[in-house]
Amino acid sequence: MMTDIWTILRKEVLEIWSGGGQRGKWGFVMIIAVFGGYMPYMTGPTWVTSPLTLVYWAWLPLFFVSSYVADSFAGERERHTLETLLASRLPDHAILLGKVFSAVALSMIITWASVLVGALTITLVYGEGQILFYSLAVTLGIFAFSLLGALMTAAVGVFVSLRAATVRQAQQTVSIGIMVIIFVPVLGIQFLPAAWLEQLWNGVAQMNLNQIIVAATAIWALLDVGLLAMAMRRFRRAQLTFD
Repeated sequence: MMTDIWTILRKEVLEIWSGGGQRGKWGFVMIIAVFGGYMPYMTGPTWVTSPLTLVYWAWLPLFFVSSYVADSFAGERERHTLETLLASRLPDHAILLGKVFSAVALSMIITWASVLVGALTITLVYGEGQILFYSLAVTLGIFAFSLLGALMTAAVGVFVSLRAATVRQAQQTVSIGIMVIIFVPVLGIQFLPAAWLEQLWNGVAQMNLNQIIVAATAIWALLDVGLLAMAMRRFRRAQLTFD
């Protein structure tokens, strides 16, 4: 099973890496230069000292993965290579997970390259001889949030791409789906009774950063598992072949 997943993952990564524009190697270099160099330079030392940077690094993989994963099955369908892939000996779950993990792996590589370049930029420009880096809690939070954000987007993306007729349609639907997942809970909180809101904010205020990161990671992980299970349930080779 792992060998089959690795086969698909390697195929996807090589296709994306050798692609042109934003999907190719030079596109990755430009992304890292902007998000890992320019943005930290403009922000200043708070880039590595403020816990709010967790929001930035949680959002960034969503931006990366959505552009890759929408192509996962819709792109194969447009290029007329889907039938060949589905006719292979590879099991259904290996195909699906290989495409999910390839998008997540690329996203993590780009994200962490940007994290390190950002810290290097802050150190060189503002460090005055000292190494400036994130705290341990924020570093672990960046890893957890970026990984879970990438996995969430990948799961939603393949779920949509399985039935999308075109890559553009898949990209638009994935973008809407991610916005719903993110903003519906945020907007829904505003409609909670005032007493509930007060208890919620009091509870958050009493938590330290480590507790907030652990709680958010646990909730996010459960969401990702559910979304990935839905995508795996939706994958039916025969239905895709005869669509």
